[in-house]
Amino acid sequence: MPFQTTIRKAVETQGVGLHTAVKGHLRLLPAPADTGIVFRRTDLSNFEIEAHVRNVARVSYATSLMRKGVLVSTTEHLLAALYSCQVDNCYVDLDALEVPILDGSAQPFIEMLSAAGIQTLRRQRRYLHVRKALEFSDGDRRIGIYPAREFRVRCLIDFPHPAIGRQETELVVNRETFRHLLAPARTFGFTADFDKLRAMGLIRGGSLENAIVLDAKGVTNPPLRFPDEFARHKTLDLIGDLALVGRPLKAEVVAHRAGHAMHTQLVTRLLADPHLWTEATDDVMAENLPAERASAAAAW
Repeated sequence: MPFQTTIRKAVETQGVGLHTAVKGHLRLLPAPADTGIVFRRTDLSNFEIEAHVRNVARVSYATSLMRKGVLVSTTEHLLAALYSCQVDNCYVDLDALEVPILDGSAQPFIEMLSAAGIQTLRRQRRYLHVRKALEFSDGDRRIGIYPAREFRVRCLIDFPHPAIGRQETELVVNRETFRHLLAPARTFGFTADFDKLRAMGLIRGGSLENAIVLDAKGVTNPPLRFPDEFARHKTLDLIGDLALVGRPLKAEVVAHRAGHAMHTQLVTRLLADPHLWTEATDDVMAENLPAERASAAAAW
């Protein structure tokens, strides 16, 4: 029977925020069973913000959480690493508004978790089993979640840029697949958008060291870590946003040109309808998966 986990010892790092350019100190600490992932603003008397979709504040160019006016921004890379490594409980202490961007990927967080180690707790893990399909679209953007015996994601992107174009990733998400196939993939941006984004108060901490930068012709800071690094990073972002369900998922998620807003809307809609899912401590629900499972997903 799977049991909940936390990290074995505290680990820490520091760096600037992608959008704020403010230097922050980040520390991961063990937490008791049933705590979940909880951000604590150490610069604001350890004010706590649970990593749950009910606390989502903004989802334009990053996923931000807020409770009672206190904000934590750009959470998706760290949450993707914690979620994929099946860390159920962890305190995330931060002395700034924004989680450090580090190298623009989740790799530094994976390295932190490796150094911290994983501790098994004496409390059973509860999974959220999706029982019925949920899908919606917005123009040519689509997203859906379907019953499955494991946590699987499929992500398709399509950018009219010679270095990107149409790319797709599909994988069963676990510690090893995330570590090797997704964690090193970095965030990316286009020089044509920089003036507009900076005018909006964004990407002030962006640099060639923490993002893939593309001009009209191609990548300005090669080499890429994967030929399809762009799709892999979008898949990483998707997993980080799905972590806001607050439980390990047994489901397949298919995203077609979606982004943070659609990711978090999917989680909100899913949790709002208890007819779509069942919570259980083991895989017994998987024995009777409905036949509808992926007919719509396959059509995408």
